[in-house]
Amino acid sequence: MPKRPNPQLTDDDNPEWTDADFARARPASEVLPELFGTKTAQMMLKPRGRPRSEVVKERITIRFDADVLEAFRSTGKGWQTRMNDAMRDWVRAQSPV
Repeated sequence: MPKRPNPQLTDDDNPEWTDADFARARPASEVLPELFGTKTAQMMLKPRGRPRSEVVKERITIRFDADVLEAFRSTGKGWQTRMNDAMRDWVRAQSPV
C-alpha cells in the first residue's frame, strides 16, 4: 500500500509535473534568450568548473612502500604530480630511443 503524501510537505504552488507538462517543456538554451536576452543567456548557460584537460589521467589503486610515499608527501602540495613526473622520467629512461 503506497504512503499518503504529507500535506505539510505538499507545495500547492509547485505541483508535480504531468506528462503534458513534460511534453511542453523546452530546453533552457531555447527559453533563456527569450526571457533574458542572448548575452545574459550565454553567460547563464556557460559551462561551470574546471575545463577538461586534453591529457586524461586514469584513476587506479596502487601500493607503495611507506617510506617512498613519505618522501614524496614531505615535498608538500603537488606531491602526486611530482611522483607522476618521476615515474614518467623512469619510463623515458627505460624506453629505447
